[in-house]
Amino acid sequence: MRTLYVTEFISLDGVVEAPGGEEGYRHTGWSFDIEDDPARFEYKTEETFGTQTLLLGRNTYEGFAEAWPPRDGDFADKFNSMEKVVVSTTLSDPAWNNTTVVGDLDAVRAMREGDGGPIGVHGSPTLAQSLHKAGLVDEWHLMVFPVILGSGKRLFPDDAEDKAKLTLRESRTYTNGVQLNVFDTVR
Repeated sequence: MRTLYVTEFISLDGVVEAPGGEEGYRHTGWSFDIEDDPARFEYKTEETFGTQTLLLGRNTYEGFAEAWPPRDGDFADKFNSMEKVVVSTTLSDPAWNNTTVVGDLDAVRAMREGDGGPIGVHGSPTLAQSLHKAGLVDEWHLMVFPVILGSGKRLFPDDAEDKAKLTLRESRTYTNGVQLNVFDTVR
C-alpha cells in the first residue's frame, strides 16, 4: 500500500485559501508576507523529491499546469515529469504531460492500495477534505504560518462529522516563525 499525504500552507486560524497569490481572495498571496527561510525550501524539496505521484483537484491542477511547465530547475523538472492524477468530473483533456484524470475517490483508493511510492496532495483543499472524510489520508504535512486571516477556505470545515485523532511525528520551527507539523492519522 502507498502512503497518501496532504501538504498545505495554512494560517494559524486554519485558512488554506490562496497562499500563492491565486485570484479572488482578499488576502491572496498571504504566504509571501512572511520572510523566507531557506531551510523551509529544503524541506519542500525533500518532500517533493520523495513523492512519486502528485494528486490534485481540478482548480489546483489548472494553476499548477499554468505555472510549472515554463519553469526551469530541478524542482520544476520533478513537478513537470512526475505522474500527476487529477480528481475531476469536469476536466477531460489535461494538457500537462504525464497527467491522468479520474472521476472519483474509488480510483484514488485503488491507486493508494496498489504498489508504488508516496502520493502527495498539494493544496487542493476540497479534495483534501473529501479524502479525509473517506479515510484516505495517511499523513498531514502542515506549514503553519504566523498569521491570522479571519476568513477564507479552511482545511477542516466546521461541519466535520467525526473527530479524527492524529499523532505528531515531526515538528520544526523556522527562523521566520513558520512551523512545520507532520501528523500521522491514527487508524
